[in-house]
Amino acid sequence: MADHQTSDNPQTTPTRTTPKSDSLPSPPSELSPAPPRPPVSLVQPSHKNKRHHNKTTKVLRVFRSVFRSLPIIAPTSCRMPAIPAALGSLPEYDTGVHYRSSHGQRVTGTLFGYRKGRVSLSIQETPWCLPSLVVELAMLTNALQREMSSGMVRIALESEKRHEKDKTTLLEEPVWTMYCNGKKSGYGVKREADDVDLNVMEILKAVSMGAGVLPGNSDVDGPDGEMVYMRAHFDRVVGSRDSETFYMLSPDGHSGPELSIFFVRI
Repeated sequence: MADHQTSDNPQTTPTRTTPKSDSLPSPPSELSPAPPRPPVSLVQPSHKNKRHHNKTTKVLRVFRSVFRSLPIIAPTSCRMPAIPAALGSLPEYDTGVHYRSSHGQRVTGTLFGYRKGRVSLSIQETPWCLPSLVVELAMLTNALQREMSSGMVRIALESEKRHEKDKTTLLEEPVWTMYCNGKKSGYGVKREADDVDLNVMEILKAVSMGAGVLPGNSDVDGPDGEMVYMRAHFDRVVGSRDSETFYMLSPDGHSGPELSIFFVRI
């Protein structure tokens, strides 16, 4: 019997492992996600304004087509300003013409990114709306800051022209070839707004225009983990189904030469 008891004792030893089963819930506590971000209160863009803008755009296209058929009279006393040499290699749609349409749709544009990361462009109907377009540009944030500190910046995003029956709109293109002041810098990629993007837009909801630094991951990465941003009003001018331009506006509401962003299919 003693032998049977000793043989039974090893069978009871696994009961000592029951505390391990009690300790199994501990990993979820270690893998538990960080505290949730504040809820996003941004609203959807107004579809009514979009329909109104489309109607206005069609009227402007008809007007421009008629206007272009008229002869051009150039007084001898007027001369076009010279194009800077640095911009001589820009495509034809970017040849120094500084026309600004007073009928363009005014939107909010935000350039943001970590100091040593790629900069992103967010377009919103208003600062209180969810982004209608987010494009990750082929440029580091520090590089864009240097370009803007040196003067006028023109960013061109090109994609291939689609068949006329293709209903894909220009801003729905997934990838663009990017040029900055005439120099090819890589590829811009459209993406859905992620948690980081929405968090930045939520923080800047009360900011209509300005520039600054957000903490970001500065607690871990130091200054390199700071999120740099620049927000301004942009005048969105639709030239055709294959061409749209965003002109940055100065604080007084007039167009400024600091930044222009071209979307074009060629």
